[in-house]
Amino acid sequence: MSGAVFGKSYSFRGAEEDSSSAKEDSSSYGEALRIILDRCIPLVVLGRKHLSKPWLPKSFRELYQATLVFQEHMTEAYETEKGAMMRNEKLENNLMTSLVRASLTNADQKRSATASYQEGLTEEEVYGNVFVFNFAGHDATANTLAIGICLLATRPDIQEWIAEEINAVLNGVEPKDSSYETTFPRLPRCLAVVFETVRLYTAVAISKTTGPSPQPLKLGSSTVLIPKNTTLIPNYSALHTHPRYWGDDSEEFEPSRWITHFRTNDSQTPSLRSVEHFKEPATRNSPFVGWSGGARNCPGRKFAQVEFVGVLVGLFRDFKVKPVPLEGENDEMARARLLNQIRMDTGMRLLLQMLHPEKAVLRWTRR
Repeated sequence: MSGAVFGKSYSFRGAEEDSSSAKEDSSSYGEALRIILDRCIPLVVLGRKHLSKPWLPKSFRELYQATLVFQEHMTEAYETEKGAMMRNEKLENNLMTSLVRASLTNADQKRSATASYQEGLTEEEVYGNVFVFNFAGHDATANTLAIGICLLATRPDIQEWIAEEINAVLNGVEPKDSSYETTFPRLPRCLAVVFETVRLYTAVAISKTTGPSPQPLKLGSSTVLIPKNTTLIPNYSALHTHPRYWGDDSEEFEPSRWITHFRTNDSQTPSLRSVEHFKEPATRNSPFVGWSGGARNCPGRKFAQVEFVGVLVGLFRDFKVKPVPLEGENDEMARARLLNQIRMDTGMRLLLQMLHPEKAVLRWTRR
């Protein structure tokens, strides 16, 4: 994520690794972001300026310091990219570069008396967008990925299904040596796992508004007029599990529902063969709104999909996973228990997530 946003990558550090390497003084970008994401509710409720009060808990003051460090990193990245652009230097293709370009376009238009002025991004809006991308890109994707891995742990058949695709596409090539252009479009089964996970467990209930004027809503043969400045939050769970759209197994984890089959001529033999394609949801009037819909849908949608698929490729190419049985359980009973935990112990905090993931103990083994 940091590479996509700032063009800087940081090594992965697991939650149980030595805390002495975590730099708890929040002096690094990665650690500052981790603290902000872990403790974002006080930040939202109190606002940054109130977190430094000496009578507040130490964790709040650490959070305040982390916001300052994060702001410093954003400012440094912004000024670096802006300076490089002003000097006409070649820039890396990352989010900050795109936002700086939009910001400078705004400034240029304001200076030009003859330009057809269209408001671009201010510096504050650049920082706001960077934070939103970091927040959504870390927590929403991580929570959904955790649920998806657990769902796969309950379905060894689906693990074999995607492993077959992964190994056929890579054909011995290491995932790190593959390219997006030649690999990602050929992994419809993995992408189906992503969409099916999001369908059943949508991380963010994105709200919409009617704006400054009333908006008509067609319901069958009648039309309801929704007042202006009304916020609406669709019932994602109902829409994503309605049997009318998803069939009698609408509440089951079945990624194959996203796959269509075509018969085509084989390039090497005259016989016909079946080719699998991912069934893209309709762009309008779709029963799937996992990343919202319309012109203002989730801007990180594609990034999340590619990231999720990349993790699946890295894991299930060589490994398989199952829940660790409790005393007296066999594998089938353990899978049933894990599936029940996913269904009963997943809920909203700030985002949809497994509330007690530490209870979902998994064992990975090489194929």
